[in-house]
Amino acid sequence: MEKPIVSIIGTPNVGKSTLFNKIVGRKISITEDTPGVTRDRIYSDAEWLGAKFLLVDTGGLDLKDEDIFMSSIKAQVDLALDMSEVIILLTDGVRGVTASDREISNYLRKSNKKVLLAVNKFDSKVAKNNLYDFYELGLGEPISISSEQGMGVGDLLDQVIEGFERTTEESFDDEIRVTFIGKPNVGKSSLLNHITGEERSIVTNIPGTTRDSIDSKFRYNDEDFILVDTAGLRKKKKIYENIERYSVIRTLTAIERSSVCVLLIDAVEGVSEQDAKIVGYAHDNNKAIIVAVNKWDAIKKDNSSVKEYEANIRKRLPFINYAPIVFISAMTGQRVDKLLDLISIVNNNYNHRIKTGVLNDILNRAVLINQPPSDKGKRGKLYYGSQVAVRPPKFQLSVNDKELFHFSYVRYIENQIREAYSFDGVPIIISLKNRGEK
Repeated sequence: MEKPIVSIIGTPNVGKSTLFNKIVGRKISITEDTPGVTRDRIYSDAEWLGAKFLLVDTGGLDLKDEDIFMSSIKAQVDLALDMSEVIILLTDGVRGVTASDREISNYLRKSNKKVLLAVNKFDSKVAKNNLYDFYELGLGEPISISSEQGMGVGDLLDQVIEGFERTTEESFDDEIRVTFIGKPNVGKSSLLNHITGEERSIVTNIPGTTRDSIDSKFRYNDEDFILVDTAGLRKKKKIYENIERYSVIRTLTAIERSSVCVLLIDAVEGVSEQDAKIVGYAHDNNKAIIVAVNKWDAIKKDNSSVKEYEANIRKRLPFINYAPIVFISAMTGQRVDKLLDLISIVNNNYNHRIKTGVLNDILNRAVLINQPPSDKGKRGKLYYGSQVAVRPPKFQLSVNDKELFHFSYVRYIENQIREAYSFDGVPIIISLKNRGEK
């Protein structure tokens, strides 16, 4: 299920980053009293009362140059309007209504998007005195908050999530949704074009040609696929244009919607730090992952080339050691069919459920081979386990004392499960609960 996007916009130093941090529950944005500190859009998953959404913190508009005022305002608001289900216009209650607030409001009123007007710094008496002035902006009743203190933020979020879907159980599509991720110019569009046989994406040698996420439906071996080609993610210092910043969010949203993510690596360039960051987002979102090394036809090879290249990938990307690696050429079609077969296998693993009796046989055998650790004469006991979810597979183990189970032993249990059942390409989540805990 695609998460709705909520954008916080406003002029510099109204408290956007502080509000962002308060909502997501951790300090992500840099917050200082200097206007314009937030240089890039920052995004994070957020949740309120069971409703999940992607929250975007936009950089404050620099309005010192009056000549670029309207163009800057329009570019910022256009992007927020284009991407967002809900826009929070944050204003400064102490400063009162400004010309910039009026300009933004005039533009927002012409849209059909849901816009919430929040008046910040309401812990100040001055802000309380200024509250009624904000009605002139014509955006409905102002919501008074203090992003620093958290006052009124819950009331704001209640209005943000009105109409958002709230689910306790995930619902999944029948199609296998695959997102191709990677740096610019590694061949994502060429690969998708080869698979579908259509020139859906403009393919050139200019990095970042694909601005947007493009969906293509495709049928292979009696299975339905939705293939998503995304814009390549650049290093932040190379992200200049506002439109590219939002293409990053489109990419991250595409990852969240997918079942399987295929990281494309340029065989000539090798694994980079940026590859690690890109696939790290998919890993953090517990997606099934395949590593495809593209342009393999351009590499001079010998008998040890594949083994050495695989070893380097494992060394550079150790956190996805569960991901299979395939060497392909989007240009010639070399092993592209093998990649599609692998996507199907990995998707099945992503949805696989082990029967409780079989799982406990695996756990009992694991404990016989390697007893749980002990501390100060007290030994850990593993009573039973059950699989509580799929996509990805999640296992819950009932134990006598969670503190006795070091992460290395939990990793051992994971390896035993992987030995018994192929979960190739799939992260496994294991949680512990003390017996008697709910």
